Amino acid sequence: MKTLYLDCFSGISGNMFTGMLLQAGVPFDAFQDAMASLKLEGYSLVCESVSKLGIQSVYYNVILDAERHHHAHDGGHDHEHHHHHHHHEHHGSHSHEHLVDTTGHHHHHQHRGLQEITAIIEASPLSDGVKAKSLAVFGELAKAEAKVHGVPVDQIHFHEVGAVDCILDIVGVAWALEYLGIEQIGASPLHVGSGFVRCAHGVMPVPAPATAELLAGIPYYATDIRGELVTPTGAALVKTLASYIGPRPKSFVHDITAYGAGTKDLEIPNVVRGFIGEAESWR
Repeated sequence: MKTLYLDCFSGISGNMFTGMLLQAGVPFDAFQDAMASLKLEGYSLVCESVSKLGIQSVYYNVILDAERHHHAHDGGHDHEHHHHHHHHEHHGSHSHEHLVDTTGHHHHHQHRGLQEITAIIEASPLSDGVKAKSLAVFGELAKAEAKVHGVPVDQIHFHEVGAVDCILDIVGVAWALEYLGIEQIGASPLHVGSGFVRCAHGVMPVPAPATAELLAGIPYYATDIRGELVTPTGAALVKTLASYIGPRPKSFVHDITAYGAGTKDLEIPNVVRGFIGEAESWR
């Protein structure tokens, strides 16, 4: 079986996962066309080669028009700090509230519930396999957020900005995996980072509550490296798509190695590494 093993020694996020798949051989033009078929508006995609402590990696990200004015001031790779619904350091400043609204005061043009996101994905011309994978990941994410906020899943509303971002991250990974013909995924235990992230409710421990919820049943570890290395989307992707989590099986032989870059600059390379090769079933 064509197998991908994710080496998450510096955590994982949706955009790191996507960047790695782009370096592994997914053509960016084809990827952009597939994402355009979702008929979402107000964003552009960034894909560039960057060096993370000497490792050539692909940095991929979704830049939202609404957030673009920030980039004029902050220069460089701060994209996620501003725009991600709950990713990276940005999560640290605005927390899940940027992602989720549980107040009941949602105005339709500003928020998207799971039902609406499902409709957007279902209406696209993407394959049934990509749709099913994407919806399964969204389901896990919504379930975790609902539990953390103490509301029913159908009351979880993704802020519109966060929803665009989240849809592109999740559907992008599912589509790229299909493009590469990946039949099974394994992952190393996840390095989550340590310390605290600031959010609307105050200061939260790493892993943040929704991430901790998603990590139930998954081996993970902290080191003294500060910051949030595993995002809720990263955790939801691994939880939903990986059939095996543990040390790399000794019998696995890979022929492609690829790296997807995160935004942070740490004392270790902030990348997720993917190994692609043939393996027997890991279930």
